[in-house]
Amino acid sequence: MSNYQEKFIIGLGNPGKKYDNNRHNIGFLFIQEFAENYCSNFVLKNKLKCNYAEFISDGVLYRMFMPTTFMNNSGEAIRAIIDWFKVDKTKLIIVVDDIDIPLGKIRVRKKGSSGGHNGLKSIINHLNSSEFLRIRIGIGSPPIIDKDKKYNTISHVLGNFSKQERLILNKIFCQMIESLRKLNDQNENLILGELNSFNVQ
Repeated sequence: MSNYQEKFIIGLGNPGKKYDNNRHNIGFLFIQEFAENYCSNFVLKNKLKCNYAEFISDGVLYRMFMPTTFMNNSGEAIRAIIDWFKVDKTKLIIVVDDIDIPLGKIRVRKKGSSGGHNGLKSIINHLNSSEFLRIRIGIGSPPIIDKDKKYNTISHVLGNFSKQERLILNKIFCQMIESLRKLNDQNENLILGELNSFNVQ
């Protein structure tokens, strides 16, 4: 048992170089940014089905995870994390993309449906519960295909962020790191409200 307060932060995405800069991999991008700020490197942990990094800051042990399962099977890794660390699901912080939220905004919820997100759907199925903290980072709606007026969702989420979009992401990530560093049981509602009201203009 650790003597430190622990924070379990999991970013969702797809493993593999070709997905590195995809909008769907915003969870991975955030986790990598957070860990790099503390010069922490990721190592493969097969038993957790994740790439894993950890660091200690201000008396807090940060445990950072990037599942090596594909997005649609994210629940397998989350189940492995819970079983290995014996941590309650309500202590997890899951970071994902969301096409229903504009780029530049964040939405945080302590429970809820998957909202059609396959990664969240997999987690809910494997935990048999929707009560876990999720931070959804907006990637904006996909463009409409003129021919049939349908949204090109797959191409959008698997498309890469532009340089301009990455500048917006940098501001979002800075705010999220600051907020998650401050987050504790006493100020949870305040910090979640701070994230929910954040907007990159």
